[in-house]
Amino acid sequence: MSAEPKLRVENVSKRFAIRGSKADFVALENISLDVADGEFVVIVGPSGCGKSTLLDLLGGLTKPTSGRILLDGKPISGPGLDRGIVFQQYALLPWRTARRNIEFGLEEKGLRRKERRALADEYLELVGLQGFGDRYPHELSGGMKQRVAIARSLAFDPEVLLMDEPFAALDAQTRESLQDELLRIWRATGKTILFITHGIDEAVYLGQRAAILTSRPGRIKTIVDIDINVDEIEDPRSDARFRQYRHFIWTQLRTEVARAQDQELEAAHV
Repeated sequence: MSAEPKLRVENVSKRFAIRGSKADFVALENISLDVADGEFVVIVGPSGCGKSTLLDLLGGLTKPTSGRILLDGKPISGPGLDRGIVFQQYALLPWRTARRNIEFGLEEKGLRRKERRALADEYLELVGLQGFGDRYPHELSGGMKQRVAIARSLAFDPEVLLMDEPFAALDAQTRESLQDELLRIWRATGKTILFITHGIDEAVYLGQRAAILTSRPGRIKTIVDIDINVDEIEDPRSDARFRQYRHFIWTQLRTEVARAQDQELEAAHV
């Protein structure tokens, strides 16, 4: 790892004004995190802890109330092609084929039609969808749509790939299959990935490190180094080390999940 992080989150807090109230809604408080070039970091936390808010900040979709976010040492001030974002919902354009959806970001970069098509086909192959370029979103399964979304984000060659619970809406078998695909793509491309999830197994399976957030307001409770090469283990999820990491993360999260549930109950009775 280089001394200079690829992505730096420095004392970031995010507050939202509440109509009719003098008190702000505090989503995130004093978040600091460095992500190295080519690293795969997972953010895991209970519902409502501000995980998606953090990704919005990293994507430049909103701005921190305090603190700053740096990419290659430069402040993030808004959306940009240096960051690719994959959301839980596929966000594909229904009137475009899979290939043309992937070409969307390439059009923004001003590439010629022939170059766009060649790159789109290259990334269709990378995500295992060669032969499906002319299919429209309604002709694809959920897993295939998410592969197209990943290919679209990778095709314009972003510095960082931001992923907001991208597999949460998929069935268990498809989810595990795409986790394997994502690891293969990460190794093939060397991209820096920051992946948001509420799934402990998913965090252990994918991440080199897992940053665990508290219940609202989200703070980093601890960061876990995960030393497992899933390719070297016949059944990684049944491996003793995998279970140890899962147990440790759950012990860190258990009180936060209970607190988050209490917060939801309180909000429901307001």
